[in-house]
Amino acid sequence: MKVLSTTKAPAAIGPYSQGYEANGFVFSSGQIPIVPESGEIPEGIEAQARQSCKNVGEILKAAGVGYENVIKTTCFLADMADFAAFNQVYEEYFVSKPSRSCVAVKELPKGVLCEVEAVAVK
Repeated sequence: MKVLSTTKAPAAIGPYSQGYEANGFVFSSGQIPIVPESGEIPEGIEAQARQSCKNVGEILKAAGVGYENVIKTTCFLADMADFAAFNQVYEEYFVSKPSRSCVAVKELPKGVLCEVEAVAVK
């Protein structure tokens, strides 16, 4: 197993790793829309979805894979009313249409509107 770590995605804000590589698979931790360079959180679901997807992409890149290698995502929304707007951004990144679960949750860390995690194959 190999721990994945990159300064191009937000540092873990708890007792976990940004991601892991194991047995030919890459697992990203859930990525909230923190801009790694500034620690800021963009406003609005579209900007937050974009930043969350970018953060996942940087973890994938640290493992030597890309969005096209993703086979499963799990997406969390603070409000299911944001589903359509989230999807418009999400589909720009995950063009291979991996398997996905998308659920609304009561609350996300730092009060963000979305979180994305991914599993990819090398």
